[in-house]
Amino acid sequence: MPNLLSRPLLFAVVFIEGFASLGAEVIALRQIIPHMGSSIVVTAPTIGFFLLALALGYHTGAKVADNYLALVARNFLIAAALTGAGLAGVTVDLIFAAIGPPLLAYLVFMAAVLCPLAWLMGQTVPILTNLMQHRRTGEASGYALYYSTLGSFLSSLLLSLLIMQWLGVSAAVALCALLLLVGAALLGTRNGRTALASLAVIALTLVCSAWPRPEIETAYASYTVTPVDIKGAINPRAFKNNNSLASLIDEGEPRHYTRYVHHIRRILLEDLAFRERRILVLGAGGFTLSHREPDNHYTYVDIDPAIRRIAEEKFLGEAALGEFIVDDARHFVASSERRFDAVVVDVYSAHSSIPGHLVTREFWQGTRRVLTAEGVMIANLILDSRLETPYARNLLATIESIYGRCAVEVLHRTQPLSNVIVICHNSNPPQATSLYVDERNAVDFDRLRSH
Repeated sequence: MPNLLSRPLLFAVVFIEGFASLGAEVIALRQIIPHMGSSIVVTAPTIGFFLLALALGYHTGAKVADNYLALVARNFLIAAALTGAGLAGVTVDLIFAAIGPPLLAYLVFMAAVLCPLAWLMGQTVPILTNLMQHRRTGEASGYALYYSTLGSFLSSLLLSLLIMQWLGVSAAVALCALLLLVGAALLGTRNGRTALASLAVIALTLVCSAWPRPEIETAYASYTVTPVDIKGAINPRAFKNNNSLASLIDEGEPRHYTRYVHHIRRILLEDLAFRERRILVLGAGGFTLSHREPDNHYTYVDIDPAIRRIAEEKFLGEAALGEFIVDDARHFVASSERRFDAVVVDVYSAHSSIPGHLVTREFWQGTRRVLTAEGVMIANLILDSRLETPYARNLLATIESIYGRCAVEVLHRTQPLSNVIVICHNSNPPQATSLYVDERNAVDFDRLRSH
């Protein structure tokens, strides 16, 4: 088949393929966070399935022997529809709501949306290199892969650091779908049917992007403020982060907060009698820990720069008390030179899902590092109410390997999952333990040493 496109146009199409492919992967990872979380056991299989579908696309493209431009143009049009409609937030929400079990819904999303998209995009480079027959095979594939990878590189930076941050996830979806339509147009298959299909994809993308959803989307999370029913409360409302209840508030006196926030406030203000103390809160939530509490100095650290504005405008209805720092919690405790009288850890990205790097021994070492000599660390964990699972046992053991023995309070003992409040003091270094047995029972000696 004659080369109907100039080299710059061919490389532009390959660049668009790389941009849209990586963009689809980035968007998919972001869209499933509210439903699956962002742990490595979710992101790694997603990347793996995407790469497998891409490899199968390479294999399919290598077998194509004619109609190169028409096939790639068709693939781009289908991929644009899958991107504009399939990756839209409303579609992802619908899949997870309709199917039920999150794991099954995840597999359906991968099989119906992301993997077909990757398979279509994977065919592009092996097909279009057939139009560069005057070049050596290595030279042709090298240039094609260069521009494809360059597109992927720019996509990863542009979408995550600019588009999602400033314009939102829907804008990233629309941009990738539009670029794929541009790629189809560059391939030269301009006719009435192609134009009609492009217009249909544009309309579908706009409808899905503009479809009303309760969520307030940022690059990091989806937030929802919804009314709730609390007996005796005035205008009670919930602040949800990725479908997980983060905070409650109402207009009455005394105010209604979530039970764990009430509990932590009581520990700080009543049990410890904190006044004029410096309190670090890792994970901002709805900023209710410091709500109407002017007696102490609060510093909130959260990775999402938009969360304070959203909480103030949509949830609190007033300015949040305390300093707000945009940073990753682990980075902050590892690098800050400031010291605090208390560190409150509440770092959930979704229901019962803490980012993996915020449960390790090294993270808890960081929380102890920023405490004063007599400081206290309070962590809100969501664990099984009997503390029997490996996750519960190992997480508590990890914390106590840094702090020594800590107090553990289960707030909802009759529920399968419960808020568990862990209170650790910086003054109690970890010490070796021994068991009391009949043969050599040192209980009386230890009791004397403890006074």
